[in-house]
Amino acid sequence: AGDGHAVYDAGAARDAFVRDASGAVVRGVSWPGDAVFPDFTHPRVRAWWGGLYAERLGQGFAGFWHDMNEPTSFAAFGEPTLPRSARHALDGRDGDHREAHNVYALCMARAAHEGLRTLLPEERPFLFSRSGWAGMQRYGGSLPGEAATGWPGLRASLALVLGLGLCGVPYAGPDVGGTGGNPSPELYLRWLQLGAHLPLLRTRAGAGHREPWEFGAEVLAHARAALVERRRLRPYLVTLSHLARRTGAPCVRPLWWSAPEERALRDCEDAFLLGDSLLVAPVLVAGAERRTVRLPGGRWYETATGRAFDGPARIVVDAPLDRIPVFARAGAVIPVYGEDGGLELEVWAPVRGRAGGGTVVADAGDGWEEPGIERYTARWAGSRIVVEREGGHGTGGPPHPVRVRGLGAD
Repeated sequence: AGDGHAVYDAGAARDAFVRDASGAVVRGVSWPGDAVFPDFTHPRVRAWWGGLYAERLGQGFAGFWHDMNEPTSFAAFGEPTLPRSARHALDGRDGDHREAHNVYALCMARAAHEGLRTLLPEERPFLFSRSGWAGMQRYGGSLPGEAATGWPGLRASLALVLGLGLCGVPYAGPDVGGTGGNPSPELYLRWLQLGAHLPLLRTRAGAGHREPWEFGAEVLAHARAALVERRRLRPYLVTLSHLARRTGAPCVRPLWWSAPEERALRDCEDAFLLGDSLLVAPVLVAGAERRTVRLPGGRWYETATGRAFDGPARIVVDAPLDRIPVFARAGAVIPVYGEDGGLELEVWAPVRGRAGGGTVVADAGDGWEEPGIERYTARWAGSRIVVEREGGHGTGGPPHPVRVRGLGAD
């Protein structure tokens, strides 16, 4: 920032930037060079900042990512953020950076969200942030930190998404491939396969090789398969997002979520539940072609093979380079895209004598119209499985095609 930069000049004219205890504007260093820091804890500054998105919207931008907003400065303030003596409005209470640091990015997200709501009132903002604080889910999602490139970074990125979900921030996902360095083809692919089953999928390109096609034909083919599967699961991901907003339940859940009484699940950090219906077991170590998976109680079907397993149990399954193990809960009714591109109900055979079910929240497209919730049950009726819509009219049959899987798995 500096004289002659339009945003800097506008902010300086409005006294929008953080000052220190002596009254001087705090100047730091960021990736582009010298930087100043809007005081997002002041409502007047938030209103000014929110209007700045009009320029990018006019250029066709559909969404926004806030970076370096812990806030971070490379200047020598004793730590990589603003000096503790920096002053903030704190919505009229006034205080220093020790109090404002954690809410700085939250207030930035609020400024953006409110600005976008004003500029495009008929559209839902698409916004995510590298940093934030409790309550940021009101304004958007999170890109959780910058995981180091390497297998430990891959494992840490899953832990971050799980932790954010438990803290009330359901929309999150890591940098696929990590930050900095050059991931191996295997590491990149395994990270992408994990990311394809998380709410926010974002690859990171920069120095070095970071695009799927740069890792060779085999990785490209497997990456395409992971992205195709994500596309197929989109109706389910949309449903989980709506349910997270309404109930607070995260999309990505630890295994103990559905079975807190199973103590053995509490220490499981290498697999997760995607909603109520799917269990995802990513590959988090190099060279693995098989892996051990801990299953909660009940019957689970390996989606790639249709094999049935009864939990609670520890099982060993194949994990070839082209996929990671994914399991569907018996009785699950999962909305997916069928081969014709339309919504389809994928039903996994319930255990005889037990009913299953699932929820569908159809994507109503952009805007603020509240979509309806469809609830389905699945049960055996003699030799066939019947799927019914709860509260439906007429016959109660589902308005979508149904494909039953898991028959004959015994």
